[in-house]
Amino acid sequence: METSPKPPTQFEPGQKLTVEIVDVAFGGEGVARHAEGLVIFVFFVIPGETVEIELTEVKRNFARAKLLNILTPSPDRAQPECRYYGECGGCQYQHIAYERQLTIKRKQISDLIQRVGGFSGAIIDPVIPCPSPYGYRNRIMIRSQWNKPAQKLDIGFIRYDNRLVVDLDECKIAEPVVSDQIQTVRDNPPPKGGLKVVLRLPPEGWDVPRDSFFQNNFHALPFLVETVRSRVIDAGTRHFVDAYCGVGFFAIECAALVDTYAGIEIDAPAIKSARKNASTRGAANGEFLNGPVEDLLPGLLARFDAQKTTVLIDPPRAGCPKDSLIFLRETGPKQILYVSCHPATLSRDLQILCEGGVYRLERITPVDMFPQTQHVECVADLRLNR
Repeated sequence: METSPKPPTQFEPGQKLTVEIVDVAFGGEGVARHAEGLVIFVFFVIPGETVEIELTEVKRNFARAKLLNILTPSPDRAQPECRYYGECGGCQYQHIAYERQLTIKRKQISDLIQRVGGFSGAIIDPVIPCPSPYGYRNRIMIRSQWNKPAQKLDIGFIRYDNRLVVDLDECKIAEPVVSDQIQTVRDNPPPKGGLKVVLRLPPEGWDVPRDSFFQNNFHALPFLVETVRSRVIDAGTRHFVDAYCGVGFFAIECAALVDTYAGIEIDAPAIKSARKNASTRGAANGEFLNGPVEDLLPGLLARFDAQKTTVLIDPPRAGCPKDSLIFLRETGPKQILYVSCHPATLSRDLQILCEGGVYRLERITPVDMFPQTQHVECVADLRLNR
């Protein structure tokens, strides 16, 4: 008599399981695979750990859970420096030793580059570490939210697991002078909930409008600049186009390496600052243009010799418009440097640029501009094949 196969387990929220963590996905959640085939995501764990979890959300192909107990801790488990860690959603990796954070981030980039872009993971350099894994952020945004049960205004950051604000008075990854400004906000709170307050430490020697972008980590910024400069030198180009240039940072830093440069930015106050920064720093061999990249880039690439031009694109996290990428592929500048803090959209856009073998991806150099968090900055170097 044949025995009927055992029916699959019916998972449901509230169920407790013991699982082994096998990976950390981009975004910071640990990954476990139950014997029944269910993929489970849970925060605050490290690959190799055996943990007890409680399911909080069950979908058809995956589930989410909260961590209850660490049964077998990783040797890379660290003591978080922030007392709000585990509630605040600003950091995901404070429980992981810094060297392990770097290897996790490199693997995440490699996985995304291979899965989304179809590239080899071998072209990814080791992640360049930040000299200051804490106390590095020069800009933070504090939120305010009315806490109805407590009848008070909460001031802080969004929780990791919902949209409520964690009430706090310091941030361990912020520059100390920026963290101290949180108390000033608490002493002079916004008039109501729902308002945001930006706290920042201005970069020395750079003119930056209050609401314009500047890299948020002064400690790791020299490594990012050197990575970009070394790739421009290696390509031997004579013209440099800085798309999404902000206050002109990369264009000005690379001005001395080329004959001419140009920056494009839709933010008018940022362009005004870029021109001032260029004058202050003696970068007189270029110009800054105000307007959408997709409108102004064709004119610049018609004026410069494409075979001697590097185009640097440093777009928002959502990536580049597909039409702009197709235009770059068809126009064919000798080198494209793509600076991105989002490896998933980077992988997608690199695949479009390299479609048909027009460009080859030489290498990706990650720089850890965001220690303790899921984010990482990448510089991708593409070269024209024809």
